[in-house]
Amino acid sequence: MEGTIVNAIAVTAGGLAGVALRHRFPELSRETVMAGIGLATLLIGFQMALQTANVLGIIVSLVLGGLIGEALHIEEGIEALGRWSERLYGAQAQESTVAAAFVTSSLLFCVGPMTVLGAIQDGLGQTPVLLYTKSLLDGISAVAIGAALGAGVLLSAGTVLIYQGALTLAAGAVHGVMTQEMTRELTATGGALIIGLGLGILRIRKVRVGSLLPALVVSVLLTAALPYLKVLARAVGFQ
Repeated sequence: MEGTIVNAIAVTAGGLAGVALRHRFPELSRETVMAGIGLATLLIGFQMALQTANVLGIIVSLVLGGLIGEALHIEEGIEALGRWSERLYGAQAQESTVAAAFVTSSLLFCVGPMTVLGAIQDGLGQTPVLLYTKSLLDGISAVAIGAALGAGVLLSAGTVLIYQGALTLAAGAVHGVMTQEMTRELTATGGALIIGLGLGILRIRKVRVGSLLPALVVSVLLTAALPYLKVLARAVGFQ
């Protein structure tokens, strides 16, 4: 839960700074910081991806996971949730900027692949570097939302704690049945997805990371099945 707690603190601190500064936060400074975070995200992704002992497994996981994700329209679902947020924001803004800030920031901070990947990393007992990176992103966004809409952004820290914390606890619950090999390949596959996020933050290329999320499940199942596949291959004379 350490990463989620840091994330909630970052949202609170950013929101307070935004409320205090209002519109004084320079756009150029925000873009420069975001570029730095994008580069750091790429570095984290490469470090995670290079842990793999089975590159072919990652390729298969990404291909199958992408096909599953597209069949389930996961990316479209995430985008639809974002559009719903915008519509709700427009309706709520006329009544209460507090409600608008809360709804907008809650969805911004909790919807997305980095939330899922970071919570899994934290739940598996690894250093939650993804959630630390996400904390920087969310803190900067909280400054902007706080400056534009006010103190309602502070309430979203509670949403981060509950939702992201629940994902972390769920990942921790399955940690006991995960072998070292499964954890390693899950981490490496997640690293590949993090590289996609970094490319998006840097505006180099938009990768449909949401639709690739099933690759995480595929990588675990594939790693678990690999010993049996090797036995089957030897039995039929392929090895």
